[in-house]
Amino acid sequence: MLTAVCVSGDSMLPALRPGDWLLVRRGAPIRPGDLVVAGRPHGLIVKRAFRLTGDGWWLESDNQSAPGRRDSWDFGAVPEEDILGRVVLRYWPRPALRFPAPAP
Repeated sequence: MLTAVCVSGDSMLPALRPGDWLLVRRGAPIRPGDLVVAGRPHGLIVKRAFRLTGDGWWLESDNQSAPGRRDSWDFGAVPEEDILGRVVLRYWPRPALRFPAPAP
């Protein structure tokens, strides 16, 4: 099942920008480096899956200096059941199938 989500905020720059529309495959297998959508108490977030721990997925923002950025550095690992799915496509306004990680 595919779900559409819209990016807000600058935490995933340069891979994603505010206003980008994404297709998310619910229940898709997740690998480190994938972009994922997760449910958090404050709403949905789009982050990069960094590593799977005993507590769930450690999710990080590509842009750690973004104002208002929130990721696993703030709330810890996200339980696997809270990962809605993997981003498979940015379809608007700049179509893309690949989202390379930022340079260290």
